[in-house]
Amino acid sequence: MCTRRNKQGFTLVEIMIVVAIIALLAAIAIPNLLRARMSANDSLAKATLRAMSTAAESYGTANNGNYPTSVTALTGSTPPYLNKDYCGNSPIAGYSYDCSQMSSTGYTFTATPLVVNSTGSTVETITTGGVLTP
Repeated sequence: MCTRRNKQGFTLVEIMIVVAIIALLAAIAIPNLLRARMSANDSLAKATLRAMSTAAESYGTANNGNYPTSVTALTGSTPPYLNKDYCGNSPIAGYSYDCSQMSSTGYTFTATPLVVNSTGSTVETITTGGVLTP
């Protein structure tokens, strides 16, 4: 007589089905996560530019309509108009910031993604008066 033992475990086919399901879920989820991250980077860049513009406008109001000529005028005053110098530092959330176009009559701040369509979707610019353009 042949007795049958209870075999426990998974067959190769069952394991392959589970791996295929996990791969399918990963193929769906990973692009969505990357898009969400890029969207978050875009939103942070816009918010940062708005904060920089607000600081420059506040400076201009306090100084008889003369805008700051450098970021240090915004970060070095007491109390500071801007808590952090975003320009010239290492990239923040996939964007680098340019503040080189500052004069006593106006300013232009630019946020540029390090890799377009990867870390950010577009170059954002804000000019005197708080006009944000993509």
